[in-house]
Amino acid sequence: MKKLMCVVLGMSASLFAASNVYDFTLNSIDGKASPLAEYKGKVVMIVNVASKCGFTPQYKELEAVYEKYQSQGFVILGFPANNFGGQEPGSNEEIKTFCSRTYSVKFPMYSKISVKGADIAPLYQFLTDPASKTGGEIKWNFTKFLVGKDGKVIARFETPVKPDAPEVISAIEKALK
Repeated sequence: MKKLMCVVLGMSASLFAASNVYDFTLNSIDGKASPLAEYKGKVVMIVNVASKCGFTPQYKELEAVYEKYQSQGFVILGFPANNFGGQEPGSNEEIKTFCSRTYSVKFPMYSKISVKGADIAPLYQFLTDPASKTGGEIKWNFTKFLVGKDGKVIARFETPVKPDAPEVISAIEKALK
């Protein structure tokens, strides 16, 4: 009976296929359930972040882009991850303190998750689905996914592309129209 229940539960889980990012609920950096559905109708940038990475200064550009476009319906969501070289070793509280003190981050931050491997978070399974045009495994920290108002991924920008690069700004402005 126990085995049958596991099979049924496994089947029902696999039958649920997310159609957009609004189908996910993750914990905020403070540990509270935070449904991404609260961003319906906004343009969202989802970024896997780390505090001890050579690309960590991108927090500055992320915050500047967030502040510039926030009033137009744009939001950035930061997802700390320790998948690359142990570059996000801290607790959620330590990460929150670092981001606010060092980079004055005001955009929403979420609890630390895994963005690749056997323990990949369901949101990142969805974002990196090889069947999608923006899919493929995350290669490093600060990979950026741009999500349209409908909750569907419209662009992916790899780590070296700065948040304020012309191609990123152009994609954000186009999505906000």
